[in-house]
Amino acid sequence: MDVLSVASEIYPLVKTGGLADVAGALPLALAGHGVAMHTLVPGYPQVMGAVTDGRVVARFADLFGGPAALVAARVDGLDLFVLDADHLYDRGGGIYVDQGGMDWADNWKRFGALSQVAAHLGAGLVEGYQPSVIHAHDWQAALAAAYVAFGSAPRAKVVVTVHNIAFQGKFGAEIFPHLGLPDAAFDVNGVEYYGGVGFLKGGLRCADAITTVSPTYALEIRTPEFGMGLEGLLNERSPDLYGILNGIDGVAWNPRADPNLAANYSATTLGKRRSNREALAARFGLDPSDGPLFALVSRLTWQKGIDIVADNVDWLVSLGGQLVVLGSGDAHLEAAMEQAAARHPGRVGFIGGYDEALSHLIQGGADVVLVPSRFEPCGLTQLYALRYGAVPLVSRVGGLADTIVDANEAAIEAGAATGIQFSPVDGPVLGAAIARAVALYQHKANWSRLQRRGMKTDVSWTASAGKYAALYRDLLGR
Repeated sequence: MDVLSVASEIYPLVKTGGLADVAGALPLALAGHGVAMHTLVPGYPQVMGAVTDGRVVARFADLFGGPAALVAARVDGLDLFVLDADHLYDRGGGIYVDQGGMDWADNWKRFGALSQVAAHLGAGLVEGYQPSVIHAHDWQAALAAAYVAFGSAPRAKVVVTVHNIAFQGKFGAEIFPHLGLPDAAFDVNGVEYYGGVGFLKGGLRCADAITTVSPTYALEIRTPEFGMGLEGLLNERSPDLYGILNGIDGVAWNPRADPNLAANYSATTLGKRRSNREALAARFGLDPSDGPLFALVSRLTWQKGIDIVADNVDWLVSLGGQLVVLGSGDAHLEAAMEQAAARHPGRVGFIGGYDEALSHLIQGGADVVLVPSRFEPCGLTQLYALRYGAVPLVSRVGGLADTIVDANEAAIEAGAATGIQFSPVDGPVLGAAIARAVALYQHKANWSRLQRRGMKTDVSWTASAGKYAALYRDLLGR
């Protein structure tokens, strides 16, 4: 079975978040289930730089304002179609935002083009290639479902996956005439959304199936609290809505062989983690300590609960803990972390930005990894923590609730606990969870059991890839 994945980013070529990790890992995992997956991605400079042996398989004289070519290539084991369109993708700044941090004004063109080309591929654009299913990720690719639904070519089945419903791709009605969709598509049963154009809304309306990245999040987004205005549509489409957990790449994230660690280790050699903790402390300028080392690797935003972490830094330090933070985001939250590090030299360290290698060392050296999100569709950070023997401390929402077993007394006794959960998401409750973690850390035998149980948890793509393959086959059999 041939499936075309459509994604705005893919690891290891270009990454801003977990979407890239999923887009890069899922094709390899599906191969074991009889699914051949190609991925259509934009031709950003970093992607084009990685394509050294591509071949042009289609050309467009005018694709949303300029010429473009479709390049087939194989990079790092991934079969790719790269949309080479300089007027859309060859620019400085980020892949979604300009140098000033503002959304590119023509993002509707950049990702409308990606979606339209996906539909063309589904209709047989490239000789010898005919996908049975188009799998579109997030709003940047979701419009592919509308192009297919309102097109005249034989229909490929379309799956739209929501990685974070907070990002919807909403634009003014004035762009609609330039999308190349028929007039009938500007309708409540198409892409029209409160008088404008909704890329994600149109995808959710037109897709044959909708998935999101955890079972709990699939329920949450059907409520006003988490649905971000789309809960009515999702409730209407609930028979076609599936929650399938993300997995992680077990090769890239493997403490036994990770080159980014000071010392490799396994569940039976946890003592070697001490070398990673020491290397991590040195990198962040921390003093030697016998207390637990907490870590935060995240975008610094309200969604991620960073404000309540900032409110608890002094409390964490007073309990004997230390904290390292790697991330960037909202200016006032970055400033709060810088101020915390200044207040507690040797106890709190902050490095702005993102560093892939350092994020691995954090997982291999931290005792506790904080994931206090207000909403979290799946989350990968806690999965990396489980794999590396760091104890996740998470809010009880979305995929965090699905992947972590709270270390209550019964779960510890049964050997089932893998981390610490807290709810509701507010400062005092997080503070109590931090105190629980510090107390648990003092009981070394129980702490080691918690680590080892976490490391035995299956966080791979094996089971979830099988669920995606089954969904594809179910769609083709309808």
